[in-house]
Amino acid sequence: MIFLRSLLFNLVYYINIVLWMICALPSLLLPRGALLRIVRAWARVNFFLMRTLAGITCEIRGRENVPPGGVLVAAKHQSVWDTFAMFLVFDDPSYVLKRELMWLPLFGWLAAKAEMIAVDRGARSKAMKQMHADGAAQLAKGRQIIIFPEGTRRPPGAEPAYKFGVVYLYNEFGVPCVPIALNSGYFWPRRQFIRRPGNLVMEILPPIPPGLDKTVFFDRLQTGIEAASDRLLVEAQGHARQEQTRIA
Repeated sequence: MIFLRSLLFNLVYYINIVLWMICALPSLLLPRGALLRIVRAWARVNFFLMRTLAGITCEIRGRENVPPGGVLVAAKHQSVWDTFAMFLVFDDPSYVLKRELMWLPLFGWLAAKAEMIAVDRGARSKAMKQMHADGAAQLAKGRQIIIFPEGTRRPPGAEPAYKFGVVYLYNEFGVPCVPIALNSGYFWPRRQFIRRPGNLVMEILPPIPPGLDKTVFFDRLQTGIEAASDRLLVEAQGHARQEQTRIA
């Protein structure tokens, strides 16, 4: 049953995303807010498809921890789900993403319109300066800068691999940093076909105030996100065992 539900969900999801990108093309001629509304609608449809086709409910905890205005958001990254869920949490998010994604037809055009922050990972110090300049411009508009500190999706429970970029931005921006933990990789694993049913959780942790020492900030960020994500993984696994026992 899980295989069939996963097959149906994947087919519908990927067809749906192409259709939405095509339908969103007219927004390239409109103010950026029009595209934001379209993306939010697409994210809500994804939540609906996950619930009805794959049996995955999505819970977002800690919304009260989101400060108003421009902030830096550092999120655990385990799944494709993480990339669209933020649009239903933050008012006006701008993602830090690798420059190669901007070259993709449809997606790259829309990402440019959305004023995402493209980074050339091979440029190192130059990339850092550009990321800071672009991020500061978006913060000035009151936007939330979304960064995945590990740079790529990591399996649930894997050894953390946080990079310096998030520390650099925190130090340069001088705004609160909102840590985000989640267990999405258990239900929507990276590079896997299966979609496991259950309650997927994103937990928004209390913001870290600006001005901390770099080492103190890094330790607080990583420890907080990893501990919360491990707890959410145990929660997901526990619910799965209970469901299996109930069915048996």
